[in-house]
Amino acid sequence: MSRRGWLLFAAMSVIWGIPYLLIKVAVGGVAPPVLVLARVSIGAAILLPLAVRRRELAVLRPHWRWLALFALVEIITPWLLLTEAETRLPSSLSGLLVAAVPVIVAVLARFTGSKDRMSAIRWAGLLLGLGGVALLLGPGAPRGATGSVFEVLGVAVCYAIGPLVASRKLSELPSLGMTAVCLAFAAVVYAPLAALTWPSSVPAAKVFWSIGGLAVICTAVAFLLFFALIAEAGPARATVITYVNPAVAVVLGALVLSERITPVMVGAFALILGGSVLATKGGRRQAVADDAPPGSEAVAGQPPPEAQNAGLAGAQPVTATPARVTAPGDAQASQQVPSGCG
Repeated sequence: MSRRGWLLFAAMSVIWGIPYLLIKVAVGGVAPPVLVLARVSIGAAILLPLAVRRRELAVLRPHWRWLALFALVEIITPWLLLTEAETRLPSSLSGLLVAAVPVIVAVLARFTGSKDRMSAIRWAGLLLGLGGVALLLGPGAPRGATGSVFEVLGVAVCYAIGPLVASRKLSELPSLGMTAVCLAFAAVVYAPLAALTWPSSVPAAKVFWSIGGLAVICTAVAFLLFFALIAEAGPARATVITYVNPAVAVVLGALVLSERITPVMVGAFALILGGSVLATKGGRRQAVADDAPPGSEAVAGQPPPEAQNAGLAGAQPVTATPARVTAPGDAQASQQVPSGCG
C-alpha cells in the first residue's frame, strides 16, 4: 500500500473510532433525535452538492424503495439506537459491542442465500465472538443498562443487514450519490421527532463542537476519505479498519472521559476481535464470485466497520453510511461504503 494509502487508512481508523466519544458528549445537552437530525442534515448538506456536480442522483430514482430500506437499517434506526443507548452506557462499551458486526454479518450471510462455506475455523470464530458479547452482558455489565446493551446489539444487527441490502440490490449505484440521498432522507424522517424533543435552552459549547465533529468529520469528510481509501488501496484492505475502530473508541473513552477499562472489557474485546477475524476467514472467493454483479471484479477481503462504520455509525458504511461492515463476499465486490461509523 502506498504512503497516501497508509495515511488514509490511519485517518479512517481514528475518524470512525471517534463518534462514540462525540455522541456521549453531545447527548449531555440535546435529545437523541436532535443529535441525529443535526448529524444527517449537515452531512447531507455537504455531500449532496458534490453528488449533484458529479451527476450521481438521477440514476438512483428507479431504486428508491431499496434506498429507503437501506437508509432505514444503515442510518435511521441504528444511529438513534446508538445515541439513545449512550445516554446510559459508556462510549467505550458501545464501541466494543458494535465490534461484533463482522460476527453477525457472517451469521446473516450464511442464512440469507450466501454460498460461502462455513468451515470449522469460521464456526469457532462465531462462537468466540458471541462469547465476547455474552461476557459484556455478564456480571461485569453496567447495572441497569441491560436494555441499552441490547440497543447497541440492535445497532450491530442493522449494520450487518445494511451491507447485504447494498451489495445485492444497490451494488451498481454510485457510492457518493447513494450516501448523500440516504442522509437527506434520514433528515426528513428525523425532522418531526427532533421538533418534539428540541432543547429548551442553548446547549453548552462542547455539545455544539461534538455535533459539528460528528456531522462534518465523522460523516461527510469520513465518507469522502473512505472513497479515496478504497480507490487507493482496494476494498479488501480498506475494510480492515473494522478491527481498529473499537480500540480507538476504548482508548478515547478512557483518556478523554475517564471511563474505566475493566479486565472483562479487555477480555471481551479480545474474544470479539479474534472471533471476527476467524468468522470472516477463508472460503470467501467463491462467495464473492457468486454474489458479485456480472462484469464486476470480485475481491476477497475483510468485512468493514460504523463504519462502518458506512458508515455506516456507523456508518462504518457499504455505500452508506456511517458505519461500518460488509458481509464476506458481499460489499467487497461492489466497493460500498461501510456503515458503522458509529
